[in-house]
Formats: sequence, C-alpha cells, structure tokens
Amino acid sequence: MTEKQGYIQQISNDNNIINALAIDQRGALQKMINKYQDKPASAKQIETFKEIVSAELTPYTSAILLDPEYGIPATKKKDNQAGELLAYEQTGYDTTVPGRLPDILPNWSVKRMKEQGADACKFLLYYDVDESDEINQQKQAFVERIGSECKAEELPFFLELVTYDASGANNRTKEFALKKPRKVNGAIQEFSKKRYRVDVLKVEVPVNMDYVEGYTINEIAYKKEEAANYFKEQASSTDLPYIFLSAGVTAELFQETLRFAKKSGSTFNGVLCGRATWANGVEIFIKQGEAATREWMRTQGRKNVEELNTVLEENATPIEIYVN
Repeated sequence: MTEKQGYIQQISNDNNIINALAIDQRGALQKMINKYQDKPASAKQIETFKEIVSAELTPYTSAILLDPEYGIPATKKKDNQAGELLAYEQTGYDTTVPGRLPDILPNWSVKRMKEQGADACKFLLYYDVDESDEINQQKQAFVERIGSECKAEELPFFLELVTYDASGANNRTKEFALKKPRKVNGAIQEFSKKRYRVDVLKVEVPVNMDYVEGYTINEIAYKKEEAANYFKEQASSTDLPYIFLSAGVTAELFQETLRFAKKSGSTFNGVLCGRATWANGVEIFIKQGEAATREWMRTQGRKNVEELNTVLEENATPIEIYVN
C-alpha cells in the first residue's frame, strides 16, 4: 500500500465508504452567525463553533474537513479515529474580476498541511465548462500545480468542483437547473484527466432535486427518468472515486437524493457533508450558548449523522483506493 492509499484508508470507514463531515466554511459560517446577532461574527465564535462540531460529531464520522484559518483548534478536538482534511483555498472569490478565479491560502502549503497532521488536501474550484478558454485554462493550470504539490508530498488531493453559469443564471433557477447536468458532468470529465493528479472528486449531484418530477412543488425541469440518466452519465464520466457535497440542502432532502442516486445507477463512494448536518445548531449557539449547542449536537446533530450513515451503508459504493 502506498502512503497516499494509507491516508485515503484513514479518511474512509471500516466498509471503505467516506462518511466525512465538512465544516471548512468561513464566509458562509460568518453569514449564518450574523443572522442571529447585531454585531459581526468574531473569530473566536467561529473557532468555538467548529470545536464543538468536531468534538461532538467526529465519533460518528470517518473524517472531518476543516480550514487552517479558523479550524486548527478544532483538529485537536476531533475523535482520534477520524481522519483529517484541510482546505487549501482562500474563501470566496474576487467579484470585481470575471471568472471566479481561485487562490490558495498564502501562509500554507501541502507540506505544511502534512506537518499539521492532515490526511488529505482539499481544494475548491468554481468551474463553468462554458466559460472562455482564457479563464478555464488558468484554472486548469492552477489545479495542475496543486496536483503536483500533493504528489510530491504523497498527500491525497481532493478536488471540490462547484459549478456556476458565467452568463449570469442564478443556480437556484429552472434556467440553471436545465444547464446543470452538462456543467457538472463536463467538469468531472475534465478534472478526471491524469494530468491533474486528483485522487478523489468532491462533486455536486448532477441535477437540482427541487426540479425533479416527484420531488418538487416547483416547475419540473427533469422527468424522473431524465434525472436518473444524468446520474448514470455522471458515474461514467470518471474513473476516479467521487463523493457528494450537500450544498446546503436539508438533511432529509440530501438523504433522499442519495437514495435516488443509487437507484439511478450512481457509484458514488460517500459524502463530505456540511450544513445538512450541523446548520440548525448555529442559531442555538448564538441564542442559547455553548452548553445548549453541545446538547443539540449530541442529540439532533448525532441523529442527522447516524441517519446519513445508514443511508450511505445502503447506497454508497465502497471506494477502490486509486491514486494519481
């Protein structure tokens, strides 16, 4: 077994499924906290919330994804059996420049992540297959550099792909829902190429379930059979292991999505699930304090994780450890 394979095994559970918890949110978590108080979220609040999530929920997960900016204290609170992923990207993007161009944290490197104790490097990339070659080639070169850095350190490279429409369609609209399968599966095809040295893809489901027949009260963008075909197409778009992100949907909808994915022929290998697990604890944290938040995590938070774990065991495909 190679060093990389050993790290991926550490991130997976005993059944070789990745049931990892994501709390690398920075700007998004600040906004969530700010909803419930008049002053801006402090660094201490963000760090403390991450520590609580890490301490209370990692006993039930195979790994946790954190960020070096606010999450290092939380790495010390995780359960010893849980693996550790660290996010390499700077949060957000410069809205004054077209293309949602990526950047890395200036004081970090893959070597430093490994020294910190990380079992993998995660990088988030916003990508639109229909954007100009000038912009997409910049992003492709950027990912190549990170892949080479991870290869040099023998640390697994998890690439998170988040799609958007450069022409301006909001990603919650039916207009974007109709474009989403091409954008998601096209991005997967591109970054499955060996030149990028990606080991595991963290991806969106290829449809917006809010527009799938039988799952929505909105307009229908896809018949059930169409949606199922997009999941099959996704599975055939890559030879790499891939896991789903929850994209901020409710725990219930995310679980239903995973069941639908399996029925449709998806071969996903697990999840890196964030807000669907812990988001409802933010209001309690601000309004009721740390003790109440820990109690919520030990009850409802744990329930969310364990229900998701059950769905994964029934529907996810065990990971075949493949490294670039």
